[in-house]
Amino acid sequence: MKSYLRYSIPLVIFAVIAGFLYKGLGMNPREIPSPLIGKSIPTFSLPSVEQAETTITEKDLLGNVYLLNVWATWCASCRAEHETLVQLSRSGKIDIVGLNWKDERDKAEVWLRQLGNPYTVNIFDKKGRTAIDLGVYGAPETFLVDSQGIIHYKHAGPVTMELINETIMPIVEQLKSKG
Repeated sequence: MKSYLRYSIPLVIFAVIAGFLYKGLGMNPREIPSPLIGKSIPTFSLPSVEQAETTITEKDLLGNVYLLNVWATWCASCRAEHETLVQLSRSGKIDIVGLNWKDERDKAEVWLRQLGNPYTVNIFDKKGRTAIDLGVYGAPETFLVDSQGIIHYKHAGPVTMELINETIMPIVEQLKSKG
């Protein structure tokens, strides 16, 4: 009997580890679960990128479904997704709110002038506190928020037209049809 246990215990441990590895390999690293899905966007009071004297709060964003896009001029992936955001903005299908994260205001203003400004509102999060409250660990990250300020979707990494058309816009249509 001892011989049986001697070989079966390591086999069981190996099977458990293999199961976890198998499950991990099937996960999409872009689909990072967020504890904020289904919850209100965190409270904040921050200046606008373009107008330092203008304060924006989460309450100012209520009333419309929107994408909240965390971006920075130092972020290469943000630059890669920027043209996609400009195209989406021009389509008029959804408002895009920018959260400029741990950046320099003058660099952000130059970026928007040179590359185009897809944002209906652009919030300046110099210290990064609001991004931390959102659970952001790297730019770009994009959140889909309903008209009541509830987060419904989070995407880590650059958005693409494929992601917008196949994943984000169907959710947007559902949210808009609910009112």
